Amino acid sequence: MKPTPPEPLSTRIAGALAQRIISGAIPPGERLRQDHVAAEFGASHVPVREAFRQLEAQGLVISQPRRGVRVTSFDVAELREVAEMRAALEVLALRHAAPRLSPALLDQAEAASHAGEKAENVTQWEAANRAFHRMLLAPCDMPRLMAQIDDLHAASARFLFASWRSEWEARTDHDHRAILAALRRGHVERACEILSRHVGWIGRRPNVKTNSETSMAYRIIE
Repeated sequence: MKPTPPEPLSTRIAGALAQRIISGAIPPGERLRQDHVAAEFGASHVPVREAFRQLEAQGLVISQPRRGVRVTSFDVAELREVAEMRAALEVLALRHAAPRLSPALLDQAEAASHAGEKAENVTQWEAANRAFHRMLLAPCDMPRLMAQIDDLHAASARFLFASWRSEWEARTDHDHRAILAALRRGHVERACEILSRHVGWIGRRPNVKTNSETSMAYRIIE
């Protein structure tokens, strides 16, 4: 077996900065200074510039003339776009992954879901939730598709940390359980239907109308 090549420094820098942006430690609009980042990681400007390009490709930062590299903001339109893209792409991945999902792998996904239900904070829950989805989707063996889904999960995490931190609480994820039950029975299309609905509800909140009727709408709670 060939040894795994070391992770490029630019990728490590991008990963560390992405986690800070996603968690809100680096807020929207804040400038990322190349000199400061290079000094922190003991790097030259070359890997830092490459890390900034990776973050821009993920939609986490934007490079602007005379303003430098800044963390992007997000709005309701982006939230809706992320939810709809995830619903479409994750269903595609699940259809291709389903024939390769062994009982052991489904058990591992179930354990990840249970970990999310027992999470003590939104950070733990997000990690467990992402693990659940990735375990079910990665066997699709479509690297480009999974790269897109990973980027969308990062965007979803930003909304979680920005909007749900104060009101988050652990709860049983009935959709996760229903998806697993359908897959174990070989009902792939039913699992895809539940997954599409489940992911498409990301960011939706009750919206009370003037006549006291309640509908669901995409909202960012700060």
